[in-house]
Amino acid sequence: MLTPDDSPVRGRVDVDGRLIAADAALADLHARAGGGEGGPLAVPQLASLARLVRRLGIPVARSVLAADGEEDLDLWVRAVPEGDEVSFTIASWTRRLAAAPLPSARPSARDADFLRADADWSWDSDAALRLIALSSEGMAALVADGAGPALGDPLTRLFVLDEAPSGGLPLLDALAQRRPFDEQYVTLRGTDRRFRLAGVPVLDAAGEVTGFRGGGFALNGQAVPEPRPARPAEPQGEGGSAFARRIETALRTPLHRIVAVAEQIREQDEGPVRADYNAYAGDIAHAGRHLLGLIDDLADLEAVEGADLEVESEALDMADLARRAAGLLSVRADDKDMRIEQPDLAEALGAIGDFKRSLQVLLNLIGNAVRFGPAGSTVRVSVEKRGDVAAAIVIDQGDGIAPENRERVFEKFERLGTREPGAGLGLYISRRLARAMGGDITIEDGSEHGGRFVFTLPAA
Repeated sequence: MLTPDDSPVRGRVDVDGRLIAADAALADLHARAGGGEGGPLAVPQLASLARLVRRLGIPVARSVLAADGEEDLDLWVRAVPEGDEVSFTIASWTRRLAAAPLPSARPSARDADFLRADADWSWDSDAALRLIALSSEGMAALVADGAGPALGDPLTRLFVLDEAPSGGLPLLDALAQRRPFDEQYVTLRGTDRRFRLAGVPVLDAAGEVTGFRGGGFALNGQAVPEPRPARPAEPQGEGGSAFARRIETALRTPLHRIVAVAEQIREQDEGPVRADYNAYAGDIAHAGRHLLGLIDDLADLEAVEGADLEVESEALDMADLARRAAGLLSVRADDKDMRIEQPDLAEALGAIGDFKRSLQVLLNLIGNAVRFGPAGSTVRVSVEKRGDVAAAIVIDQGDGIAPENRERVFEKFERLGTREPGAGLGLYISRRLARAMGGDITIEDGSEHGGRFVFTLPAA
């Protein structure tokens, strides 16, 4: 029987969950679990992970504990959707006694278990902070207007995150620094319900964060920091943002339901469906997520066009912001076999601006570079001091933007004929935010083919 050490173990399941390819170690484990050659994957934890990945349509990496006779196997598994199939790469394969876990078990997993034992509900996310698992208690706690959250939703879309007293967001700081976090206070969007989130990073064999395992704690009237108001009290008239909030809630709730039901049909949880219906369900889910993204864009549009738009003025590190944004988009880049080059950890560049708004701008610029860049290409993100401004430069290897269109792309709803989904609001919103902070976004000529976007802020 093969016992893996440093060599990854690989396998693949088809649309019906049958194990159609496997290295010897996985094939042996499948056989010991009662599986037959070419039959359904007989390791329940891996089979469940394959169903989750097929439903979400995104790669998922997590620790899996599987029984093997009188022992347990502590596996670190990355599952990737590839058409109707799902491929596995098992990077860590540790045996331990089922009754007494060995000290070699991952410390992060043990820490997460202790944390979740005290929590009111538990959750898991991927490296892009998208929800990939939520306990039934969490689903009940996060119901808003009759609908709960959907798997695949970013945590930042479900919650309004509070800044820490020292500045910054504990959740994003933990992601960038690969460490646990404990006191991320949040408000469930569309409600006044307050929670505390805590989590432990899940690391792969190379020490990179592939997600978080965490818990949620209901505050129930405890004395906790109140969220800082983003702006003065909003008008309640039908033309003001209160009306926009009601429209957002009215749209978001049914769209979440549509996406959830479409994914349930596509996963065939209630039984098999015709192949064409399965494809229709996938199209519906994709369109639903697209519309949810448009709602977010419209909410941001209202914010940046308001006369009372307020931005913070605080000391920032532009290089740190670039690294955070690149890290958050790494999973999306991996999906296209793209690479994001980012500033070295030792690099720093002081700037003055609003932390959350600056991160939002960089996420948009780098996200566009990944979206429109060709598969297998590289997105380069660098920073430099230019006189009295600090600049972050995002360079892609796409088709580039003609000089006559370099102002048009910043206009509202302008998409220059692209077939990619979107409302054409991202660059418009980003430039409004940059200018509100005393900076700008421009497009420059470069020596190489592709787009070259420059985001500037006043230098510190």
